[in-house]
Amino acid sequence: MWNITGTYRGSWKFLDSANSSSMFPDFRKSNGDSVIELVSTPTKINGVHYVQGVIIFHDVFDNKHNVGGAQIRVEGVYIWPFRQLRMVANSGKEVEFSQEEDYILSNPYHLLGVFSSQVFLDSPQNEIWRRKNWPIYEMEKHCNIEIAAQITRLSSVQSDGDRDRFHIEGLMESPAADDEGDCFSPLLLNATSVNIEVYYNKAVNYTLMVTFVSFLQVLLLIRQMEHSNTQSGAAKVSILMIGQQAIMDAYLCLLHLTAGILVESLFNAFATAAFFKFVVFSIFEMRYLLAIWKASRPMNSGEGWETMRRELLVLYSRFYGILLGGILVMYEFHNYLRSILFLMYSFWIPQIFTNVIRDSRKPLHPHYILGMTVTRLAIPLYIFGCPNNFMRTEPDKTWCLYLGVFIGLQASILLLQHYLGSRWFIPRQILPEKYFYYRRFDQESNHTTDCVICMTAIDLTRHSNDCMVTPCDHFFHSGCLQRWMDIKMECPTCRRPLPPA
Repeated sequence: MWNITGTYRGSWKFLDSANSSSMFPDFRKSNGDSVIELVSTPTKINGVHYVQGVIIFHDVFDNKHNVGGAQIRVEGVYIWPFRQLRMVANSGKEVEFSQEEDYILSNPYHLLGVFSSQVFLDSPQNEIWRRKNWPIYEMEKHCNIEIAAQITRLSSVQSDGDRDRFHIEGLMESPAADDEGDCFSPLLLNATSVNIEVYYNKAVNYTLMVTFVSFLQVLLLIRQMEHSNTQSGAAKVSILMIGQQAIMDAYLCLLHLTAGILVESLFNAFATAAFFKFVVFSIFEMRYLLAIWKASRPMNSGEGWETMRRELLVLYSRFYGILLGGILVMYEFHNYLRSILFLMYSFWIPQIFTNVIRDSRKPLHPHYILGMTVTRLAIPLYIFGCPNNFMRTEPDKTWCLYLGVFIGLQASILLLQHYLGSRWFIPRQILPEKYFYYRRFDQESNHTTDCVICMTAIDLTRHSNDCMVTPCDHFFHSGCLQRWMDIKMECPTCRRPLPPA
């Protein structure tokens, strides 16, 4: 006795070259993918099982309404001694599926498919059109859908794991209820059972990847925060760059948490990934945002708790306001999700502009630039580039290539700014005049002075690159003043602001 309960994935196609139906002109596609969910229960009749299920046809209609699929509920019998499966459509009537429907609705393959289709494929507006005008409802009213299929068991070489896998091959016909001919041409179904355990493991491995990537991002953030742990260093970092990455991590946290709630059997795995993303954005990135915010407002840092509380309120209100507003924008422009992702992955651009405007000197650690670029690419490349991803989205290698080149170009510009200077790509003719710290100075007499930073003598009798002169005519060792300016952009002697070196 074979238990054919499970999920089957395959294809459908019309036996004719094109569908000859005049009753349903929207059925313009000649082939596509299909997913079959079946639940088989034994009956009192020996060798006969009662079968209920759902058949989902992808790529059925034209793109006039952006509706690509149709779903039909079926029921019938499976005569296992002869490997015969006979099913008919439920004719649109409401049927209580009880425990069989519970199996279908709790199946990770089905639930994750629903989740990914809602997030990556369909739009909310299309759902309204489906409910009101879905052609499948008219088909169920006017057609007697009949399915005759043969069940075969795959060999152990083709099966994954210990569980048996089956193949369904059959014909779906649709004689009209009013004897006016067929509703559409005979349709051939081919589907192979999906090993849910393998699919389950794919989802778990994905969450492990997200957890590992989040852990790496925490280490990179700690490295960057140590690199810019001074007020001057934090002020060089773009708050928009860190805020944009924090918003991305907040969205990923919400998405993984929603997937875990939807798919109960995978809750622990997705909740762990969501928790690590929550740690990244709520603890480390928000802490870094606060440090940058305080560094850019040095005059307000000593004005008491009330001032600090007001600034915290402004910072958090702006962050969560943009976060909620972004959710509304993505809901409204759901069909342009990939374009929105391109916009979100421009997070290095604010730092590039900040470096040019402020002429910042090495604001980001090279390891942070390279590490964040690679780890940020992991999730979109898996979803849109991996052909066997658990989301079941069609791979788009061209889009992935464009995304990789786009963010790689941003990272390359940042690295070149780090090693060649923040304005290396701007012609010197249009650059503003910069103060030259090695300028000539009047030597009234041969004398020496002390560097107030290291408290050792500076020999002014011979002009060299070892001595730097500030606009306020104070003298320091070159290395001493450069290290000082990494901490504070003010003169160590008179506290006047210093221009970039």
